[in-house]
Amino acid sequence: MSATSSRRHLYRVRWWNYLLLAAVVFVCLFPLYWMFIVATTDTATATKMPPEIVPGGNFFHLAGLVLDTVPFVQSLLNSLAVATAIGVGHAVLCALAGFAFAKLRFPGRNALFLVVVLTMTVPTQLSVIPQYMIMSELGWVDTLQALIVPGLASAFGIFWMRQHIAVTINDELMQAAHLDGASTWQVFWRIAFPIVRPAAFVLGLFGFVTAWNDFLWPFIVLKSPERYTAQIAIKALQNSYDVDLGLAMSGSFLATIPLVVLFVIVGRRMVAGILDGAFKG
Repeated sequence: MSATSSRRHLYRVRWWNYLLLAAVVFVCLFPLYWMFIVATTDTATATKMPPEIVPGGNFFHLAGLVLDTVPFVQSLLNSLAVATAIGVGHAVLCALAGFAFAKLRFPGRNALFLVVVLTMTVPTQLSVIPQYMIMSELGWVDTLQALIVPGLASAFGIFWMRQHIAVTINDELMQAAHLDGASTWQVFWRIAFPIVRPAAFVLGLFGFVTAWNDFLWPFIVLKSPERYTAQIAIKALQNSYDVDLGLAMSGSFLATIPLVVLFVIVGRRMVAGILDGAFKG
């Protein structure tokens, strides 16, 4: 194949790749755009056919109604506090547990890790009742601790970090650190964790987003409006008989803005962390 034909073939591949990427981007962003359209109109406009594709002019009015109806700013701050704590907990605690399962030798290690993996097969809804009973015994019902503490680590996060550490950290490196007098904690914190920090960062970001979007558990355990998270505040915008789509979508759009800003800031680092784990795995 000549150089000219090779360049033409490469051009065709790139053209189709860009077309496919454009289609994927459109499919991913259109729900957000449609949310904004509904957030700038009313229910009648949102449900008419053919649908509107141009935003209206009621967004600031509806956003003001959202802020007047529920303590939405406080709810956003509550969500930020809970999601940040859970994200940091996922990054550190799951890495610590993954390090123990991957590099430490102790009786029952494989059996315990199997139990951790098997818990991923249990539906989350089955743990709601016993988890609520525990929170009630601790006196944590209607507190943010009830959201933070159960979510600080997850079976998936432990499995993720265990697999990543197993293929990333060399046993010889740990042995050399122990010969230099480093304790197991020092080996983890000063050697292992800096190496797997990109993967831990991605895991923490996943934990942050999951906690931010969680609805079921906060809806069950939170009672006071001043302790609502963003998702519960959006639910509070709806009454028992009908739904104001414009008001609900305005609240949803306001709750989505922090996530969009977060991905704009850390998107490249997140992709780098995922690729780092893919290439090393």
